[in-house]
Amino acid sequence: MIRILMVEDDEIITEYLQKFFDTCGYGLTHVTRPSQALNYIKKENFDIILLDLTLPEVDGLVLCKQLNSLTTTPIIISSARSDINDKLVALEYGADDYLAKPYDPRELEARIKAVLKRTGKIAKDENAAFIMDEESSQIVHNNRALELTPAEYQILRIFLQNPNRTVSRADIANSIDSIRFESGVESINVLIGRIRKKIEKEPNKPELLKTIRGIGYRFAYKI
Repeated sequence: MIRILMVEDDEIITEYLQKFFDTCGYGLTHVTRPSQALNYIKKENFDIILLDLTLPEVDGLVLCKQLNSLTTTPIIISSARSDINDKLVALEYGADDYLAKPYDPRELEARIKAVLKRTGKIAKDENAAFIMDEESSQIVHNNRALELTPAEYQILRIFLQNPNRTVSRADIANSIDSIRFESGVESINVLIGRIRKKIEKEPNKPELLKTIRGIGYRFAYKI
């Protein structure tokens, strides 16, 4: 999972990007104050820092320089300030990219991926190791064939075919012959729990197969 620390005090932008990152399967930690960002970066690991410039306490350019002195985590500036001098100073202070608001979040995602590739800081939990062989009804994870029941295989197959999309319990039940929707919710929950034990490092804290409360599940698959 790509982990993002976002320093942004605009609630509308924050809510908008939070929803977008949720659909991407990214993990977002949001703070509004530079002091909070400095505290987080000292105790937690992130793959990218998304930094606004107009902030309380200190200017974002000053924070950019401070963060760069504390961590090698790439920094992308996300700001309505489009002055060339701000861009030059940001790059001088250690920013890896500068994106002027407003922008399409898809461009932001593309830039995040480009920066991660360029700096070599690709998220550790990428799932390119999942290989599905439909002829043999087998799924290989990290070079190891998973021991799956037919129902478990069918469920995991659905997620592999729909990466980063929320799949409802009804969709799962309607796609599996052995489960009837009227009585299938509990069965699906049990099957999901068993699948997590086979693919997650910590089944009780899933990073791959996430529960979307009240709807279903999403498989956080990174390309």
